[in-house]
Amino acid sequence: MSPTASRRLFLVGALVVAGAALGAISFGNIGENLVYYWDVSQLVEKRAQAAGAVVRLGGQVKPGSVDWSAEKNLLRFDITDGKQTVPVECTGAPPQMFREGIGVVVEGTVTATGVFSSDRLMVKHSNEYKAPDEDMSDAERKELYDSVLEGDG
Repeated sequence: MSPTASRRLFLVGALVVAGAALGAISFGNIGENLVYYWDVSQLVEKRAQAAGAVVRLGGQVKPGSVDWSAEKNLLRFDITDGKQTVPVECTGAPPQMFREGIGVVVEGTVTATGVFSSDRLMVKHSNEYKAPDEDMSDAERKELYDSVLEGDG
């Protein structure tokens, strides 16, 4: 076999091996690595499909439903989309911006009792930043800070 033919054969073999490796990485177990985003109504409708699967659930924290146990490091609250409500149990300390009425995304799974169990809580917030002006009065400055804490700005 000539040196050119053996070089071509080696190149073709290397391309086949590289293609097979890329295919295995691309298509192997891809379904196990997907995390779907559902709103509360979708989760309630497809509760049987959601049981055991890791999903991200988005909605608002229902006012009056927050129960934080610092001793157990457990946060309980209800998440709603205005139509349906799902109880959530989240382990770990809540983010500083967490409060009633704020938009949240929790990642976890639905338990057999219908509670959404999560160890990851993300708070939705505005991406706007409003810097205080130098000539603002103290009252205007306080109003700006309060609006940021409430999620309005």
